[in-house]
Amino acid sequence: MSFIIGICGGSGSGKTSFIRDIRKNFPTSEVCIISQDDYYKPREEQKVDENGVKNFDLPESINMVEFASDLTKLSKGETIQRVEYTFNNEKSDPALLTITPAPVIIVEGLFVFQESNLWNKMDLKIYIEAEESSQLIRRIKRDQLERNYPLDDVLYRYQHHVKPALQLYIAPFKPKVDLVINNNISYNIGLELLTSFIRSKINK
Repeated sequence: MSFIIGICGGSGSGKTSFIRDIRKNFPTSEVCIISQDDYYKPREEQKVDENGVKNFDLPESINMVEFASDLTKLSKGETIQRVEYTFNNEKSDPALLTITPAPVIIVEGLFVFQESNLWNKMDLKIYIEAEESSQLIRRIKRDQLERNYPLDDVLYRYQHHVKPALQLYIAPFKPKVDLVINNNISYNIGLELLTSFIRSKINK
């Protein structure tokens, strides 16, 4: 059986960069990563707020059934394929992702702790935190540069969608996890700890 690590944190907390750095330390034969970002429901199925703006920062914006199903397949040693989600960026061409099973599976996303069936499958749960100002700055940079979102849209979504989602659905899990990694300035210590821990699991 694979060892499953869940990584959660608010939007802009640094999850993507943290996991990218973990990825650099291990081949896909040792560690595989499944991201909830690739399980967003189609745009037309997303809920809208009181101003008619689609809200992607809700647990129901994710296809939890398919996500849980693919995690189960990976843990059983099956390879999965998934079309990359490009966040409605017309400048990006989605890739076909092939994820092969490995001794360690990293599960990451905003709402990976929401479903009890997912929570119970995770052997180690990690929360990445950062101050609100740091999260907002990272969100602006990412959404403007990588996702081609206008600044007004980014700020509106942060105030009306992102921040409430953090308070309602994400932050309440912080006291319940096994490890909290502070990323106000750097997550390097947390990265070293997790890298060493994963190596110990692989080398058993």
